[in-house]
Amino acid sequence: MNVKVLFFATMRERTGIRETILDVPDGMAVVEFKNLLVERYPGLDTAMSSVLIAVNKEFAFDDQIIPDHAEVAVFPPVSGG
Repeated sequence: MNVKVLFFATMRERTGIRETILDVPDGMAVVEFKNLLVERYPGLDTAMSSVLIAVNKEFAFDDQIIPDHAEVAVFPPVSGG
């Protein structure tokens, strides 16, 4: 299945790209997707434990299954006051 991946802020800097289309296995969970991203973009390795993932514009937990043709956004951890 295909998913559109969007990288924001420092995640974009670490990958060197703004967006891409990835072919991923059916039934892939967010946690597996994170592992796949680290394999393809090793620069994400140290940040992956704290990134935020949104699937179709809604924040997603590690056990959520990514649907076909989803838009998956990868955000750096956010802090503020």
